[in-house]
Amino acid sequence: MTDSTRSRRPARNSPGSSGVLLARGSRFLVASAAVLLMVGSTVGGYLFGRDLASHPLESATQLIQQLQPESQKLKATILSQNATITELEDQLKKVQAALSAIKPSENTYIVTGNQSLIVGGGQLTIGLVGPPTNESVKININGKQHLAVTGDVFEIAPAPATTCQVRVQSFDMFEAAIYASCTTAKPK
Repeated sequence: MTDSTRSRRPARNSPGSSGVLLARGSRFLVASAAVLLMVGSTVGGYLFGRDLASHPLESATQLIQQLQPESQKLKATILSQNATITELEDQLKKVQAALSAIKPSENTYIVTGNQSLIVGGGQLTIGLVGPPTNESVKININGKQHLAVTGDVFEIAPAPATTCQVRVQSFDMFEAAIYASCTTAKPK
């Protein structure tokens, strides 16, 4: 009976076989825990990084929202200043044109009736004899009187090495615009 009872009883696991099962179960448990920790760490790290990145982004968004009205204000100021600059440039051009009309170019002189000027570096004395008429003007150049119209040119030699040119540019009932310049020949 002892033989038969032994054979009918289930065999107990030996202490070596239960250790193997426990080792297999604990390996699975450790591997599962490690996988769960890695997944959890990855998700946690992602959420933490996203949270860290969102703070500067929120700050930048707020700063942009604060600066937009100021930027629009500055753009309006720039447009206004550009319009003012354009207007001032136009006024300057008009003033320069008026000044050019009043002040003749270099070597051009405005002479009124019975007035004389020393020009050409002191080489010439030019003047108007009486007021200009509708057709002509009387010019005195170094003591000689000449009847002239607009465009007339007179070549004068006040000294042997000096030549001067006098040209009537325009005249009206009150004054005449006369160009006068002298050149000195350089000795060779």
